Amino acid sequence: MECLFNKLKHYRRLATRYDKLTCTFAAFLSLAFILLWLD
Repeated sequence: MECLFNKLKHYRRLATRYDKLTCTFAAFLSLAFILLWLD
């Protein structure tokens, strides 16, 4: 589980939370999970 969070930190947009709306943040979070799953 810790490795997953370390990989997610590579997405600067998630780490700094540029998206202020919850729906756009959740959408990018799911996109990041999909990209990690495909990798």
